[in-house]
Amino acid sequence: MTTEHTTTAKQRRYWDEHTAPDHTWRLDPRTKQPRRPPGEDLAAMRSGLGRPVMDSPKMWPLYSCEVNDVLALRDEVSDEQKAEHAALALYGLHQQSQSRPMHRRGVKLGEALRALRRSGKFSEEALDTRVAQLAGATSVSALLVHLRGLVTQLRTVGQPLDYDHLMADIQAWHHTDRRPQVRLKWAVGYQAWKDKAPAD
Repeated sequence: MTTEHTTTAKQRRYWDEHTAPDHTWRLDPRTKQPRRPPGEDLAAMRSGLGRPVMDSPKMWPLYSCEVNDVLALRDEVSDEQKAEHAALALYGLHQQSQSRPMHRRGVKLGEALRALRRSGKFSEEALDTRVAQLAGATSVSALLVHLRGLVTQLRTVGQPLDYDHLMADIQAWHHTDRRPQVRLKWAVGYQAWKDKAPAD
């Protein structure tokens, strides 16, 4: 029987199924054409925005987390499953109408938001306020509301981020004792005013 499941590097999420290590689209082995996410998949993901995990049946085939049998017997899901649902919904929003992958390994949320700040597309003061509101979220639901707005802005400028890291951050936010470390990670990335912006 499965116990509390911990994600391993071997477990490939939806965004990794389509994004190659060189940040381009993976190629279909049969047609050799780029494996861009189908529009219906992205629409299914967006249907999960603002909804709890498992509440959008169209998303069910897109989940990759193993089911925690102990929790399932109680009609409950793991924090990992909740985090994957939220990350998929945000990815569907982010990837919409984008020709290149919006998942990029190594570009953590703080760094992506720093690039957004440097883009000049939005008021730096307003963005600082939104990032502060994100970091100060007192619940997972509030966190996801703020993330939705910021991901929409990232999509506007075509700035990718690492969805594996984002999913881990969301999962950690379910535990109040882990939030300070997540905030620290975001702060270091966002406030590291380097000469070179993160790769886009």
